[in-house]
Amino acid sequence: MPDQDPAAPPAIALCASDDLQERGRAHGFDVLQYREPARAFALRFEGQVVAYLNRCAHVPTEMDWQEGEFLDRDKKYIMCSIHGAVYDPLTGRCVTGMCGRMGLTKIEVQEREGQVYWYPSRDTRPVFED
Repeated sequence: MPDQDPAAPPAIALCASDDLQERGRAHGFDVLQYREPARAFALRFEGQVVAYLNRCAHVPTEMDWQEGEFLDRDKKYIMCSIHGAVYDPLTGRCVTGMCGRMGLTKIEVQEREGQVYWYPSRDTRPVFED
């Protein structure tokens, strides 16, 4: 389990593990980042579940081609549908494009007992929290 801010809420169930197919459609969810509403997504890549803020590092816009579709045609990279910036799915690091040295904002998730859980942080909290 990731180290968690003691003031942070407990883990939040996002979806069933089976909902995330290898290199398939992502599961989107709402978050508050620095108290501002934002979208995030979780997807399975090389057997791991990863999650990021749905915001391109080049210009802060949502990246999916269609709802839940983030991977390029070859299903090798996360690609911004607006700017073409390309990111490594396992690390969120910029591979090529206008994102430079910046990368995607990681969201802590863990898969256990057939479920995917999100671990809110000091910076990224659930929408229902105040």
